[in-house]
Amino acid sequence: MIKTKHLFLLISGVILSLNAFSQDLISSRYSEQELAEVLIPLKDWQPFPALENREAWSKADKEQMEFYLDYANENINYSWPYIPATKSLLIHRNGNRTEYQEITFEKRRVLGAMILAELYENKGRFIDPIVNGVWSICEESFWGVPAHLPKTDEYSGLMDVSKPFVDLFAAETATYLAWADYFLGEKFDEISPQIRKRIRYETNYRIFEPLMNKHHGWMSANENGRPPNNWNPWICSNWINTALLLEDNEAKRVAHVNKAIQVLDEFLTPYPEDGGCDEGPGYWGAAAASLFDNLSLLNEASNGAFQFAYEDEKVKNMGRFIYRAQISKDYFLNFADASPKPTMAAAMIYRYGKAIQDPDMMKFGAYYIEQNEKALPRFHYFRHFFEVFMQDELAAAEKGLPLPKDVWLKDIQVMVARDQEGSTDGFFLAAKGGHNDESHNHNDIGNYVVFYDGLPVLIDVGSGTYTRRTFSGERYSIWFNRSDYHNLPTVNGQTQTAGRAYQATKVAYETNRKSSSMTLDISESYPESAGLVSWQRDLALNRGKRVTIKDTYKLSEAGEIIQHLMTVYPVEVVKPGLISIAYQGKDGKVSPFEIQYNPNDMEVEVEKMPFDLPEDEGVASKWGQDMYRINLTSKGEVKAGKMDFTVSKK
Repeated sequence: MIKTKHLFLLISGVILSLNAFSQDLISSRYSEQELAEVLIPLKDWQPFPALENREAWSKADKEQMEFYLDYANENINYSWPYIPATKSLLIHRNGNRTEYQEITFEKRRVLGAMILAELYENKGRFIDPIVNGVWSICEESFWGVPAHLPKTDEYSGLMDVSKPFVDLFAAETATYLAWADYFLGEKFDEISPQIRKRIRYETNYRIFEPLMNKHHGWMSANENGRPPNNWNPWICSNWINTALLLEDNEAKRVAHVNKAIQVLDEFLTPYPEDGGCDEGPGYWGAAAASLFDNLSLLNEASNGAFQFAYEDEKVKNMGRFIYRAQISKDYFLNFADASPKPTMAAAMIYRYGKAIQDPDMMKFGAYYIEQNEKALPRFHYFRHFFEVFMQDELAAAEKGLPLPKDVWLKDIQVMVARDQEGSTDGFFLAAKGGHNDESHNHNDIGNYVVFYDGLPVLIDVGSGTYTRRTFSGERYSIWFNRSDYHNLPTVNGQTQTAGRAYQATKVAYETNRKSSSMTLDISESYPESAGLVSWQRDLALNRGKRVTIKDTYKLSEAGEIIQHLMTVYPVEVVKPGLISIAYQGKDGKVSPFEIQYNPNDMEVEVEKMPFDLPEDEGVASKWGQDMYRINLTSKGEVKAGKMDFTVSKK
């Protein structure tokens, strides 16, 4: 098995290497010289109306702008906080990342709202507070967050200011300063020329020079061949945004954009052709959505010279993923670290759908405009400027949820099936294959979820609060990242193993009018010590009737098997062979679901999750305080056989 796994890694590495030269969709269109010709010079580029253009700003979404104004007024006397070294050290001392981030994120939220408020009001009331905010941020030791510092004794939780590098939030910070300069630069100059000079100095030192002169890990595949994740397009969008607005030297400005789109293709080229996001819908908002951010900024700055990218089928599929991964209005697939209830960036989704000419995506985005509460600036700041001029178009747009009946994402090996097209009524089943080195990976090959009427029956727990352990060698000591806290078996005391070689095999998918099903062998996702020869899992939605899971296994030697099921409802063992889950329907009434199993094969134990770890707060915030794990243990040691489950409404 080890030799096979190593061979697989070698082959997959070769494939990735070949793919890296197979597309380069964005960067191959123009040489650097040609790029210089298509980009609008800085002096002529006006992506959004200037502060002085009061006629244009009078047409901005009044309700949205009043929302920003109210928040800015509440914070007009905001005391821009210094961030103590001890807040940064927390990540090293006890794993806490939230205390530092709460301070730094709030500073940027206040700054962003004040910029928008001043654009709306134009009375100068917010200029001094904005200057204070800009100056305070420029004086921070690190624009990123301590959780992203190298995990070495050299750093130990504090930034080495002599070695700047760019993480997600350093790039985000530069964008805030760039837009402050773009809209309010002349106002700053009336106060002091040092303000804009400081913005450019800090941005050049912290962002431009490191990006142009230092390789960052997020720019390309890692040493194991894993392609870049959402960091790549997310940072590139802020890089391009900041360079277009702040770089006064046109040659350097073009060089920044040229390198950024080369880096961006390192993300796009190996991305699955089916558009499937292995990071889940929550991270889609920073992955495929950030790709769109890049393309929209490039098109704004070039009179549409990058429109060609929207014709690419992969780019189209990447956009469509967000509605293909939907369960119901509130719930989405949350394999890996994804949230079951991600926030929808409605206007951006609508714009993406419009760009690729997908009416379903446009309807989907427009639907969430009415569902969303007003959002304060946080990440992807530039999206707000697009949104505030779209109110009339969005109000008139057709709204609705596509809710496709069947989805098969063959590249990431994810199936989605529901009872009825365009409706959340009845059963919903989703399942995954893949491998255990996906971005934001959980050891979850063969996992599945079951919903009914858009509400959970059997769940994927997803992620909790991020701590130091989350992205460290301790990641799989956190319970919800392990396979035994997914709807998966433990074999001979062994759970699934992390790594690219631990994967699903013999994957097949079928669908017809009456049913949809997926078959896969999950044995290769377990270590040799599990003693697995094969484990075929057959998952099927029998429309309008039930969900079935049929496992056929073979071990090299007899051993113990424990099947695990996760739910958020109280569980009762009604009798041997029958488990009742106290599912609550849309009306809040309990309408039990039954899980049938063979009592001759298994005995049942139910445990309530204690939620007593630092990471558990994030789980509770998504699912509530009640979560149960059902453990079905084989009666005695077994070597070969079948274990079947049926999930149906009582």
